[in-house]
Amino acid sequence: MFGIPFTSLSFPLFGGSGKSADELAPTVLSYEKVQELGRELDELRARTVAKLGDEDREYIYNIVKTQRGFEIAGRALMYLPFFPPAWLAGVGALGISKILDNMEIGHNVMHGQYDWMREPGFNSQVFEWDTVCPADQWKHSHNYMHHTFTNIVGKDRDIGYGILRMDQGQKWNPYYLGNPVYAFLLMTFFEWGVMLHDLEAENVIQGKRKWHDVKPLVQGMWRKAGRQVLKDYVIFPALTGPFFVSTLIGNIGANLIRNVWTYSIIFCGHFPTGVQTFTEDETADESSGEWYVRQMLGSANIEGSPLFHIMSGNLSHQIEHHLFPDLPAHRYPQIAPEVKALCEKYELPYNSGGFFKQIGTVWGKIFKLALPDSLTGATPPVGVIVERKKVAA
Repeated sequence: MFGIPFTSLSFPLFGGSGKSADELAPTVLSYEKVQELGRELDELRARTVAKLGDEDREYIYNIVKTQRGFEIAGRALMYLPFFPPAWLAGVGALGISKILDNMEIGHNVMHGQYDWMREPGFNSQVFEWDTVCPADQWKHSHNYMHHTFTNIVGKDRDIGYGILRMDQGQKWNPYYLGNPVYAFLLMTFFEWGVMLHDLEAENVIQGKRKWHDVKPLVQGMWRKAGRQVLKDYVIFPALTGPFFVSTLIGNIGANLIRNVWTYSIIFCGHFPTGVQTFTEDETADESSGEWYVRQMLGSANIEGSPLFHIMSGNLSHQIEHHLFPDLPAHRYPQIAPEVKALCEKYELPYNSGGFFKQIGTVWGKIFKLALPDSLTGATPPVGVIVERKKVAA
């Protein structure tokens, strides 16, 4: 069996009884219960897939139409820097356009959520997005590495992005005293951090990866980032003629809006209080049911309005996304009540909270884990125990 440490002090946030962790014995999931949960989630996925059709097609068409409308408006308003309210509105519109392109369109299309439509513009194999990270590199670091090895310390490089200490399983060293500074810089330049993610720069610096291993990645980054920089910081500013500088500043501002928002949504879905991490030994040879349990315990949701969910690419339903990454994301709010009900049925936490609560605990963790464990306390007690069949010798 493997035990998963709970990092919350109480269960109300996750739909529990309201008692403190010390008053509650760990939840024990038998092997049979885990497999039963897996079958129920498989059935939920199958029911949702059976419904895919015109509703989903119209949804993504409308999102693309809206995204393009905001981009056109933003570009047009850059011609009015002498009227500051219009120029600021342009920066905001362009920022919204980039958020929609990256989160509700790019992220979801590249997960294969719309491959069933068989339309080139929504094909995960050929889609390219409006950011410096090449799509093929992102799909390897995110779709494969992160979604396969979710929250396994030492395997999932999204735990800290090779820069931050986001879990006590990462051994502390003095470098991590800069945790808050590194987090702020990552937030500010998030698209560049995502671009460098598959490079594993820290392993290159340590000599664990050689130049011949990373040369194709660097060449791909150079091509994609070069085109992106040329578009955002040369061509579009030049098109506004005498307003080149104000348009350049506006484009930088729009990218900053997108970076801060994307970073915040992603970190709220992966690192708030209560999200679990795992070891390689605990997850070796796991069944599909055990994989589902790991996704549920290793993710968190953010509560908000329908507009908030759209602007997050529906990654505000990170639990549902990690369970079913290839389902159209706008379906997540529909299936979330069933997922939550399954969590209650099997006495598992359903980590959900408002944006400010979740982001507050994320930044609290960033500051706490900058310090050595001797100053911040011991690892929390086990909250969930999953019984596993012994693997035959």
